[in-house]
Amino acid sequence: MSDTIRLSQARRGDRGVIVQVGGHCHHDEHALELERRLLELGFVEGARVELLHEGLLGRDPIAMKVDDMRVALRRHEAAGLTVRMEPAPAPVAVLAATEQVPA
Repeated sequence: MSDTIRLSQARRGDRGVIVQVGGHCHHDEHALELERRLLELGFVEGARVELLHEGLLGRDPIAMKVDDMRVALRRHEAAGLTVRMEPAPAPVAVLAATEQVPA
């Protein structure tokens, strides 16, 4: 199983690091423009991302945290970003301490 996915495939709560911006298809002017805009918004290789919210209809648009910013994108725009997913944080276990009450 690969831990690298398109950001458009991510679900709420997923976290990762951007490893590629754009599909590097330099003959498609629309793809180049989208890549440029994503870079200007801070979607650069090495940036940490977390998916915060998904829209109700078709899970679109999506809101995410990019380093210290919040940004909303359509899923078709997020498809231009490849992300290496981080493992989900382990749930915090609450340990009950047994205390003895002096008699």
